[in-house]
Amino acid sequence: MFTGLVDAVGTIDRVTDTSAGREFLIQSRYDDLADGESVAVNGACLTVRDRADGRFTVAAVVTTLGRTTMGGWAAGKRVNLERALKASDRLGGHIVQGHVDGVGTVRRVRRADDAVLVDVAVGSEIAELLVPHGSITIDGVSLTVNAIPEPSVVQLSLIEYTLRHTTLGSLTVGDTVHVEGDVIGKYVRQFVAPYVRESGIGNRESKIPGAADSRFPIPDSL
Repeated sequence: MFTGLVDAVGTIDRVTDTSAGREFLIQSRYDDLADGESVAVNGACLTVRDRADGRFTVAAVVTTLGRTTMGGWAAGKRVNLERALKASDRLGGHIVQGHVDGVGTVRRVRRADDAVLVDVAVGSEIAELLVPHGSITIDGVSLTVNAIPEPSVVQLSLIEYTLRHTTLGSLTVGDTVHVEGDVIGKYVRQFVAPYVRESGIGNRESKIPGAADSRFPIPDSL
């Protein structure tokens, strides 16, 4: 488990196809990794296969390549890194599993005074988990849903620290990013789904504050 607070930015030195999957040799500041340790690489939980001299190797199997952007990664790419959370650590971001739910596409980037606003288009399975000021993970970074400007689009507000200490400061329109929805929202959705189906809830709709033109079903009575 992770918390979405990136503690290093690494650089891919080499990409190799092996029997273990597509291997990435990553240069980083980590000097005490252990074989078998979990590291989030741009939000995807991967296992350390080998490490030496400030570099470590991870591998992505075919299923991981199919649901992430890793198939297009090449030497020289910068990636956000986070080591697995210890039970004694502060949970400074939110609960992040390192399980990428989908790939989003940057739709708009603009500066607003001391912040940079980034609009990201996401899939419907992630969009239904969005709530204003809720949590979302983008390329391994724990972020707050600043707004939902249109259906299936999440707006993020990046502060100066995030821009300096992660790769998000280099995002441009058209870039693709890893997206992980809030795990609490996933479980709530799973738990209530049978009751929603049985009760026929969904014949009334209500606007969610901060969500322009996005509508969500509400029950006739609570």
